[in-house]
Amino acid sequence: MTVQPSMVDPSHPIPVYAQLKSHIMEMVLNGRYGVDGQLPTESELCQHFGLSRTPVHRALAELASDGVVIRHRRRGTFVAPEWLEKQAGKRVLTVVVPKGPWSRLLQTEAPADLTVSITVVELDSLHDYLAQAVASGVAPDLALVDSVWVPEFAAAGYFRALDDLDAQWAREEYRERFAQAFVVAQTIGDSSVAVQLEADVAGLWYDRNVLQKAGLRSPKTWAELLDACATLSRGGMTAPLVLPAGPASGEAATYCLLALLASNGSAILGPTGVLPDRAQLVEALEYLQKLVAADAIRPESVEYTRDQPIKMLATGQAVFAFGGSYELPALAANAGLDQERAWKRFGFLPTPAGPSGSPATLAGGMALGIFRQAKRPDLALHLIQALVSSEAQSRMALSTGQIPTRTAVISRVAAEDSLLAQSSAMLEGAVVRPAVPSYDRVSQQLQKMFADIILGRISPAAASEYTAELISAITGLPVAQS
Repeated sequence: MTVQPSMVDPSHPIPVYAQLKSHIMEMVLNGRYGVDGQLPTESELCQHFGLSRTPVHRALAELASDGVVIRHRRRGTFVAPEWLEKQAGKRVLTVVVPKGPWSRLLQTEAPADLTVSITVVELDSLHDYLAQAVASGVAPDLALVDSVWVPEFAAAGYFRALDDLDAQWAREEYRERFAQAFVVAQTIGDSSVAVQLEADVAGLWYDRNVLQKAGLRSPKTWAELLDACATLSRGGMTAPLVLPAGPASGEAATYCLLALLASNGSAILGPTGVLPDRAQLVEALEYLQKLVAADAIRPESVEYTRDQPIKMLATGQAVFAFGGSYELPALAANAGLDQERAWKRFGFLPTPAGPSGSPATLAGGMALGIFRQAKRPDLALHLIQALVSSEAQSRMALSTGQIPTRTAVISRVAAEDSLLAQSSAMLEGAVVRPAVPSYDRVSQQLQKMFADIILGRISPAAASEYTAELISAITGLPVAQS
């Protein structure tokens, strides 16, 4: 048989191998490879599509890993009869997810009547990837996105309103039985435009063993954290506190910075406009500079990538690390421990309280949105409903450490897992990131301010004024009167 070169377009944002994989799967499901089920060779596919061998080999390798095809040395690649038999009567749905446990979760929880074609994208590239896909007319049916992007994507018209697909489920199930902070943030007008799959909270990770040996307690205030760092430094540990502190860390830096501000009673946006608690913000920025001056943190933390602080904590290069509750699997992997033993070694607590606040945390997480370009939005909602069922949420939480967002499930899993008990309790009083369409640009400005403060390029007072004006210009909201 012949294949159609037009089905793969290198100019599209979706990787070539993923386009080819999706195309081959569609042709398999449509029975277009003949009774013997043999696919074209890698050389034939390269020739037909004008591609190098690398993307063709990856597409076929992933299809083999998914069980769609069987590859025989010297004989060729064949459709797996058992897989094809299982697909009888199924419908195909395209989904984009960030790297992590999400692909496995979707494959496990997808209803039996659906075949889910999944594309995995690095989280740092996901926002731009989806924006380009929409602009090129090749958006997936469904995507898992950072929940803070939902207002932006909704304002741009990317997402279908859930109420247009199943108003009763959106009204009686989602808006009534899920964590309200996220429901409110993802409701535009009277319609919900995304569904929060999971939640996480920002806080402070610490090495229990090191603190115990040093005779220290876990810090509850900024002063206690600074004192603990000083004690550890005198004992030979240089820069015992690590944190994502600049653009190289992306959203992780904003996530931790906003939690620090919340712990001193400050926020970026409030009822009266931008930076309503200017004095508390300046106090928080001054504290960051005190940490640098005391050698508690290194200036080069502005160059850390998103996962570097947790790796440093896991390998004994630090004792404290600002991060999210979702970090336990990474801590375990980098420390060479299973998750149960990792949780015994590493503790997690809210961001310590500043002089004008109390211990605080920031809630985030990933949300599911259905694109207006979706070919089968009804199937996409069907998959969402399966993923956020009580049973699926329980399995997800206990296997990943992510907080479920269905309120009835939160207490259930907290009773079974001590980390979930801790992070779920923190979720109750957590603040959320500003739900504004221009959040991505606001976040980038905050990351730059974070780095400038750590490097001493600007004074806290000047940073406060300058950042307030820029965020006001970005959002169109007034600067709050100090």
